[in-house]
Amino acid sequence: MSNLFSGINARFRGQRGPNSPGTGSPSPEQQAQAQGQGSPAAPQPPANPPQQQQQQQQPTLASQSSSSNLSVKLPPLPTSPSLAETIGMDQSSSMVPSAEDVLASYHLPAVKPLWLNANYAKHIVKGNFLTLSAKPKTVEMGEWVAHQVVDHWRMLITFIRLVHDKEEDGSSICNSRRCSKMSAGGNHSFTWLNSRYQPVEIPAYEYLTLVQRYISGKIDDGAIFPTDAAGVSFADNPAFCTPLPDAGQDWVGKRSGFPQNFMETCQTIFRQMFRVYAHMYWSHFDDMFSLNLEKSMNSCFSHFILTATTLNLLKKSDLEPMQPLIDLWAALGTFPQGSKAFEIANLQVGQLLVQKAGGPPAN
Repeated sequence: MSNLFSGINARFRGQRGPNSPGTGSPSPEQQAQAQGQGSPAAPQPPANPPQQQQQQQQPTLASQSSSSNLSVKLPPLPTSPSLAETIGMDQSSSMVPSAEDVLASYHLPAVKPLWLNANYAKHIVKGNFLTLSAKPKTVEMGEWVAHQVVDHWRMLITFIRLVHDKEEDGSSICNSRRCSKMSAGGNHSFTWLNSRYQPVEIPAYEYLTLVQRYISGKIDDGAIFPTDAAGVSFADNPAFCTPLPDAGQDWVGKRSGFPQNFMETCQTIFRQMFRVYAHMYWSHFDDMFSLNLEKSMNSCFSHFILTATTLNLLKKSDLEPMQPLIDLWAALGTFPQGSKAFEIANLQVGQLLVQKAGGPPAN
């Protein structure tokens, strides 16, 4: 994958590194805790004994009023309904929705995005990307996850710079006028917590700035991603190693010096990277096509999806904005059978999309 960008660097307007970490906004971990796919709830007052409820009714109401003044002022974003609710399927029955029904439940625009045409979903390289995502037996899981986070961020930052870095006249492809919010089509938009821990919609350009600052800050933090060679470990081979006695709580990466919340941090990083990819596809795929980079982005994103699903770094619900493309790639054979990415795809919908494009693309 490192050779994918040999022809891309010449297109850069400048060679700036990712933004340095900052502390102006809450981190996405704090967002995940406060947001939880919705708005943070105001703290509930403690329960009062029955004999004190009437006497303390007014103070309680005042406390609730005070809490509500500090709570979120913006309405929460609507939660995406389940597939059964969307297409009206009776969950108690054995009826299976047709591919047309499922495709309609995605609420795609009348004019389908270019990347849903099989002829534009091609890759710059051929082969099984799953071999790049599966952990080698002799590598400790924490080390492998850390490697995948750094490697996928290195690939994604290339595309971010193309739309985010400013030209000589001060303009950029992704700007507040063109992308007034961080969205992935008309059905999904992403918020960021402000300094008061309130989820707010911000322009995509600002969102990309914060994402770069956050992810670069995490990767450069030696306490989260240790780089001391003395702390590097390796995977145990059960055939040759005697299991150590139980030494208390265990977690992914513990043997290599990664912190206890390491996997949670990596999942948050992958979630943010997925949101960037989703915005790139829905809002800037035509820009990538005009630069002749759509195959490069397809290759990086399909590899990203295979890694995220194989290592449990993303949940199926996280992938909703790009579910149609996942279905299409499963039908085209991009995701091998037996992979988790293939399992979460709807093969019938993917085959329907291939038919609507006039058949499989020519090699």
